[in-house]
Amino acid sequence: MLLISWIILTTAAAGIGSVWVAEMFVCLASHTKPHRAWLQQGLLSLAAGSLLSTSLIHLMPEALESRVDAQNLLFVFLIGLIFFFVLNKVELWHHAHEHSNAGHSHKNGSWSLLLGDGVHCFGDGLLIASIILTDVRLGIISAVSVFIHEVPHHIGDLIALSRENRRGMSLIKLSSAGAMTVSGGISGYFLLGSLKHWQPFLMAFAASSFVYVALSDLVPQLNQRASSRDAGTQIFWLTGGVAIVMIMSRAVR
Repeated sequence: MLLISWIILTTAAAGIGSVWVAEMFVCLASHTKPHRAWLQQGLLSLAAGSLLSTSLIHLMPEALESRVDAQNLLFVFLIGLIFFFVLNKVELWHHAHEHSNAGHSHKNGSWSLLLGDGVHCFGDGLLIASIILTDVRLGIISAVSVFIHEVPHHIGDLIALSRENRRGMSLIKLSSAGAMTVSGGISGYFLLGSLKHWQPFLMAFAASSFVYVALSDLVPQLNQRASSRDAGTQIFWLTGGVAIVMIMSRAVR
């Protein structure tokens, strides 16, 4: 299969497919409210495990196997962490500014959410494309990790959007934002395809993205629930995320 075909297939699954799976979980949670918190904890833990294992077991080792000096790759990894930290701060400042503006409307808030999701999904597409251009197998594994991470994220978005729109319209709007993952993947194919010498650095940068999301976004949410029962559930599903990535890596060899 051509690389562009793999990119379109994996980014569509990660960007649009995750929205539809999230909708299924929203419907399920509406009928099983007592288990909603347990479901959320499980999905977040699963996402954290898959992102960390993809980054540290697959992406970074692949980058380090190149002829590029390991110190330079680790420096790019560090720069990536700092970049995503700054990006996160800008996003938080933007949301705080919006909420402090007394004239903002809920409708504008929903479009802001969709715009932010679209940009985020476009970036996911670029990352997946950059990995597939280096190794299709790793690209598939990374797309699965992005998919798992996006499902709980989209669940929150669907709930927020459904307060202002009908559920069907919310699903269509969020699917449109998710489609930006495909746009990012196609753009990455044409922009990064000729940068073969930079691909180890792109792998290290992608790895930093996965690690940052897992440790700064997902793990803090898990730490908000400190009971022994919650901890056991989180460890079980986090280990499950690692296992999924390991099984996928063997399946796509």
